[in-house]
Amino acid sequence: MDNLQIIGSEEWCVFNDLGIPAIKARVDSGAKTSSIQATNIKMVSKGGQEWVKFEVSPLQENRSIAIECQARLVARRMVKSSSGISEERLVIKTPVTIGQDTFEIELTLANRDTMEFRMLLGREALNERFIVNPALNYQLQDFKDSDVNKLYAPYYKEKTGLKIALLASNPNLYSNKRIMEAAEARGHEIHFLNVEQAYMKLDAHSPEIRYRGGIILKDYDAVIPRIKPSVTFYGCALIRQFNNLGVYCQNSSEAITQSRDKLFASQLFSNHDIHIPITGFAKSPMDTKDLIKMVNGAPLIIKLLESTQGKGVVLAETNKAAESVINAFKSVNTNILVQEFIKEANGQDIRCFVVNGRVVASMQRQAQKGEFRANIHQGGIASIIKITADEKKLALKAAKVLNLAVAGVDIIRSNKGPLLLEVNSSPGLEGIENATGKDIANAMIVAIEKRLKFAN
Repeated sequence: MDNLQIIGSEEWCVFNDLGIPAIKARVDSGAKTSSIQATNIKMVSKGGQEWVKFEVSPLQENRSIAIECQARLVARRMVKSSSGISEERLVIKTPVTIGQDTFEIELTLANRDTMEFRMLLGREALNERFIVNPALNYQLQDFKDSDVNKLYAPYYKEKTGLKIALLASNPNLYSNKRIMEAAEARGHEIHFLNVEQAYMKLDAHSPEIRYRGGIILKDYDAVIPRIKPSVTFYGCALIRQFNNLGVYCQNSSEAITQSRDKLFASQLFSNHDIHIPITGFAKSPMDTKDLIKMVNGAPLIIKLLESTQGKGVVLAETNKAAESVINAFKSVNTNILVQEFIKEANGQDIRCFVVNGRVVASMQRQAQKGEFRANIHQGGIASIIKITADEKKLALKAAKVLNLAVAGVDIIRSNKGPLLLEVNSSPGLEGIENATGKDIANAMIVAIEKRLKFAN
């Protein structure tokens, strides 16, 4: 025991064989195996052996640096993540230098993008070498900021594009992946930021936005908000903060908030002579019968004010059913809209994708048999469609009234002409890109370039 070195709860590690000059590690005696952040993992064959190629972004505060590494694969293991989910991870063996000592350790390749540390040093690496004092840090070697900058100077890329943040919740969604790909393809640096892992410092002299682990989010040129409904309030607060810091936000917090409030949006549309299905809203269930009569009776549509992707939307086929549903919603103090049912639409609607005052793509959505909702998430089938001049004018006007640079505008064809159903501030890309073959993600990035007068 006397010859064991004291190690802190955080230490610097060096991986010369992997080409990583310095990486901070969280020392965790509760974890058996050490792990390192790895992306773009690919299996290759070398001399009849399995090798693995991967990229490591060793600096949490600078995710634009990615070091290409390769090592022989020694195992595949099922590892339980911090969230309790078991997953298979690839294991490599490589020398590590901590202070003056160099020795071999096993490393599992893991996605630690959301973790504070890019590496975790487990007890197999600690056994019979170190005693951990969790009250201390960097006992064996401490790199100053100037040292780290010098070590990584060869990896810093000259800035040739914009620095963009994609503010969303799930990096694996088709839409988010496509936007990331499109930005990178046009030479920009784009980072995925989880809405719920960012936090703000409100101060007149030095306002800030920070990310998990204390990273200060700065020097961004633009933010693309893709806020899911459940985090609208907090997401819009973050967008306002970015805007206060001088960052261009493709959709403003005000525009998103207005589009999410279906009642307010409907009032805006009515005020700007944008035709919508006859819509009713009431507080008291005492007037339910007149409310139903006001929208031309059953069948009619009943919508939760914050419904999305067709969820929270009900078709009441008789006046009696409509009364029951409306009164049930009212009994639990839920705000709803009552809307006339456009029978002649035959379960079809049109999604127009608007970017910076242009309809860049349009698709028709056909509801499944026995279903009135045409949303793709409700099983609707998408196909390409040529919209009329009136439909195009309606889509552009609706996006403009809400001040949305990017919008999914839903239109229904009726005997009275095109009617606006609703406007989505975070429209999905999968259905419309697949139906039309249009590169909408690219159009969104080009729109940011034009707005910021960036010449690519």
